[in-house]
Amino acid sequence: MPLPKQDDYTVDYIYSLPEGQRAELIDGVIYDMAPPNRMHQEIVSQLTKVIGQYIDKNNGQCKIYPAPFAVFLNDDDRNYVEPDISVICDKNKLDDKGCNGAPDWIVEVVSPSTKRIDYGIKLFKYRTAGVREYWIINPLTNSVNVFDLENDEKSDQYTFDDDIEVCIYENLIINISELIKD
Repeated sequence: MPLPKQDDYTVDYIYSLPEGQRAELIDGVIYDMAPPNRMHQEIVSQLTKVIGQYIDKNNGQCKIYPAPFAVFLNDDDRNYVEPDISVICDKNKLDDKGCNGAPDWIVEVVSPSTKRIDYGIKLFKYRTAGVREYWIINPLTNSVNVFDLENDEKSDQYTFDDDIEVCIYENLIINISELIKD
């Protein structure tokens, strides 16, 4: 698990990191990021493709960005995250640095080192920042937690074999096992 550095950091620290070193900043606390494994990248790659194809097919206005992509959740210099997948429907939130404000949909793929952060710290942070939908995909347990942060009653847990309805889109159903079959 990445150990948080306990001082009060700002986004300037993120931009001062050596090339290739990644970290996230949540409420002034730095969380170093380890490189993802192959399965993590397979899930992110395939899911990004499916979501992007859905948006294009439906002439959608939303944009999808896989990590690394900067998301400045709050209007301050103490929060900077790089979700595995960010879907942003308000183009006014986008600039050359990334997304300023909450994406509409965030997907995080859990690794052993990020479990506590993804299920706890980020869930709370994304909910309070105004993210509409948050998925936590856990390859270790073959589970997907879907949080419809606009309608709490629709939040649920699924397996990789389940057909999962996307909350922010009509008629988009995703089955993780079908995405990653060899």
